[in-house]
Amino acid sequence: MQEKKFPKRYLIVLLTFICTSVCYIERVGFSIAYTIAADAAGVNQSSKGTILSTFYYGYASSQVPGGWAAQKIGGRRVLLFSFILWSLTCALVPLDPNRVFMLVIARLLVGVAQGFIFPSIHTVLAQWVPPHERSRSVSLTTSGMYLGAAAGMLLLPSLVNFKGPQSVFVAEAALGAMWSVLWFKYASDPPRSEHPKAAAAGFGENLLPVKGSHKLKVENGGSSAKTSNIPWKKILVSLPVWAIVVNNFTFHYALYVLMNWLPTYFEQGLQLSLQEMGSSKMMPYLNMFLFSNIGGVVADYLVTRKLMSITWTRKLLNTIGFVVASLALMALPLFRTPGGAIFCSSVALGFLALGRAGFAVNHMDIAPRYAGIVMGVSNTAGTLAGIVGVELTGQLLEAAKAANYDISSPESWRPVFVIPGLLCILSSVVFMLFSTGERIFD
Repeated sequence: MQEKKFPKRYLIVLLTFICTSVCYIERVGFSIAYTIAADAAGVNQSSKGTILSTFYYGYASSQVPGGWAAQKIGGRRVLLFSFILWSLTCALVPLDPNRVFMLVIARLLVGVAQGFIFPSIHTVLAQWVPPHERSRSVSLTTSGMYLGAAAGMLLLPSLVNFKGPQSVFVAEAALGAMWSVLWFKYASDPPRSEHPKAAAAGFGENLLPVKGSHKLKVENGGSSAKTSNIPWKKILVSLPVWAIVVNNFTFHYALYVLMNWLPTYFEQGLQLSLQEMGSSKMMPYLNMFLFSNIGGVVADYLVTRKLMSITWTRKLLNTIGFVVASLALMALPLFRTPGGAIFCSSVALGFLALGRAGFAVNHMDIAPRYAGIVMGVSNTAGTLAGIVGVELTGQLLEAAKAANYDISSPESWRPVFVIPGLLCILSSVVFMLFSTGERIFD
């Protein structure tokens, strides 16, 4: 009776939501703790940038291997291994800014470990969640990132003030360990479906890892051989896959540029103090949390009520999200007040998150068996976009300075925000032309 009130798949989705929240608390926490420790130790900006960016190189390198591992041995097991690895790294590595080599190795390890997480989550959700619940399930899970980032920015500076930078590592390791215990205790592979149509719908035990030519019973009582060969070529030349990749690239380009450069824009572009802004600087991330879940609920409503096909639901929400975000991004340097800048950045990030109900769920529509692998491919592009976008922004601002523009002038910042704005329009067109909600990989 209890199972009917709270199905196991809901518990799985809740645990993956907590998972992404904890991961982003870790990322934000390291940036806060390391920056404070490095400033106290007199570390120069170039060295700080090296340490802060090391995570993303490890993260990018393990996306596709993470999808492959989740496909071969199961997302549930890979997710647990990932959490244990990065939690142990946080617990065992002292935060000493002068021990650069050790910190580089530690951040690479954490990046590699966390790179397994999202491909594994998509593999698990593809197994557990039926198609009509996928939008809100993926949206809730990914919204944990934004809630974690907001919570980290709000709470962890106080922890550093009271207990020192190392305490952040200890707190993060403890959170990781607690989640690992919960996952080990409550997570499981989906049971053999009692519904014959589950396989055709693309979820359930038929998506579990298959070894060799393990045979599965089919509806007519016969058997069919399922091999574990991954159709790499078909995935890499598929236009619907590339539609997802392009949109993932753009989403993360805009997200990482805003995450890394908004504080500089507020302090130097608008001459504002972040401390004086208080909790208002968290609004963009809270807006992402809110709009991510709105997008998921709306998408599932349209699909469940048969108001739209899955294909057009994905196209609609992706287009609305990216086009509105584009307008907000390009308008951002025109607003010269704290309220205007917060409003524009909140609209931009909020509608980008809404767009995730389009491209980010689409992995499981087109390739439920290989959702982790497709996610790994597209998330590699997303991570590289972050690295490129953050570095290019610095070069754009240096170029503006060389052209005798003051960093507080709108002209210095216009290309910074116009580039992701234009990318949003391009990506929405690509997704509208080439995406599909139909299953194209068996």
